[in-house]
Amino acid sequence: MYTLHQNLRVVSAGKGVSAPVDILVKEGVIAEIGPGIQAPTPETEVHQHNGAFASIPWTDLGVYVCDPGYEHREDVHSAAKAAAAGGFGALVTMPNTLPAVHSKSEIVYLKSKSAGLPVHFYPLGAISNDCAGKDIAELYDMHTAGAVAFTDGASAIQDAGLLLRAMQYVTAFNGLVINRPHHKTIASGGQMHEGIVSTSLGLKGIPALSEHLMVQRDLSLLEYAGTAARLHIHLVSTAKSVEMIRAAKAAGLRITASVALANLCFTDQALAMEEGASPFDSNLKTMPPIRSRTDADALIAGVNDGTIDFICTNHRPWDEEAKNLEFPYAEFGMTGLETAYPMYQMFLAKHISTERFVDAIAVQPLVILGLPVPALEQGAPARFTIFHPETEWTLTTGQVQSKSLNTPLLGKPLQGRAYLVG
Repeated sequence: MYTLHQNLRVVSAGKGVSAPVDILVKEGVIAEIGPGIQAPTPETEVHQHNGAFASIPWTDLGVYVCDPGYEHREDVHSAAKAAAAGGFGALVTMPNTLPAVHSKSEIVYLKSKSAGLPVHFYPLGAISNDCAGKDIAELYDMHTAGAVAFTDGASAIQDAGLLLRAMQYVTAFNGLVINRPHHKTIASGGQMHEGIVSTSLGLKGIPALSEHLMVQRDLSLLEYAGTAARLHIHLVSTAKSVEMIRAAKAAGLRITASVALANLCFTDQALAMEEGASPFDSNLKTMPPIRSRTDADALIAGVNDGTIDFICTNHRPWDEEAKNLEFPYAEFGMTGLETAYPMYQMFLAKHISTERFVDAIAVQPLVILGLPVPALEQGAPARFTIFHPETEWTLTTGQVQSKSLNTPLLGKPLQGRAYLVG
């Protein structure tokens, strides 16, 4: 059985965007790629993609799959459907489940339950037991079972000694430690970015200082841990954080960083209904919070110059009872797997090139985790992402593949659509 995809522009990091080509697929393998391919049989399934792009499958690092323990919000199967509908071929999952992914058995559970799905699942192991930030977990056992890196995920590590010991311990197998820069006591009770907007809305702010203190601390710990240590700072959100990470990279530290799409696309003005959103939209209550225009511009610049290595969706599904509340009482987080490309196309396409976007959302997460980077070429498995920049559509409740509906884009007119092939 043949499938022919016609008129696609292949996007490859370092190679740019190709002229329109066709991709012929036979039994799950790319049989031919190039211009002007003719259907080899009358039964060939032909898809016309005028103006669309293709790339290797995208990878989202830091997804909350909620399985086991919170399957009413999301599970492995619903996450895979949402990922494929948004163009993602791999998910790197957070350990904040019940029980937490803090031993070999939870790693094996996730790998076993996701086996055979079209989307690959790569588990992150917890740094501490129960993600409680106290006792270090069985990192080596999880590594041998298939954990690709270590983090306490949503629970930013407050104990400097614990984080240092984890960085030192995993150097034995060139492991990676991931931490979110969030100082709990500085940000205690905060609801949104601290600034003029939070004051005008009467909401307690989350100071940028709560992030800056932790970025500086973690960089100091990394420097002390030695040249073999590696650290990834996940979900930076401020201009000063970008500056500190840029300086640390220039100094030779083995540091990488990521940013959430929401922090590139929205600012705190959205909560005051100045960016087309509804006022006090709890779906825009995220962690880290969407911050100022100055911060968003600095984050975009950081993506473009490589200070920020990759982009993620920060997909965090919640049930309606947790989000459909007055803003101060709603949980932090929004879904993002199904709307990643529309967000890029509508908010970022004029600021971040398509080539850099693909590099940041498909290639760099794999590189940083030491995972194989696939190629879109003849003889390779026919797994790739197709994304149409001009497609106009509306995400309705019936279309959502995730179990959760906590996205500010639900019911809004969107431009740009992506999906996974294979």
